[in-house]
Amino acid sequence: MVTVGMNYEVIEGKQHQFEAMFAKVLTVMNEMEGHTDSHLYVDVANAGSYLIVSQWDSEKAYDNFIASDRFKSVVTWGKEQILAGRPKHEVYGRSESAGQSCPAH
Repeated sequence: MVTVGMNYEVIEGKQHQFEAMFAKVLTVMNEMEGHTDSHLYVDVANAGSYLIVSQWDSEKAYDNFIASDRFKSVVTWGKEQILAGRPKHEVYGRSESAGQSCPAH
């Protein structure tokens, strides 16, 4: 199991569009082999700052999602329409490596 944090800064006024797109991306994620669970969080101090916490059976399953054509099309749309900066993805932990887990749990 691997937990990944995906951090996004959204252009002011585009938050609802980002959230709607997340719902579509979540559908794609749920269809991907190895996807376990994902949730979208917003920073209460900065409404344009989002975090997606996503759990996968393995880092390879997550990498396959990131490499998929469907994800790439969303990334292109996001860069052109929604995002204020480059997204930051970070692996929080791998349960198969010494019992590490997401710092939020």
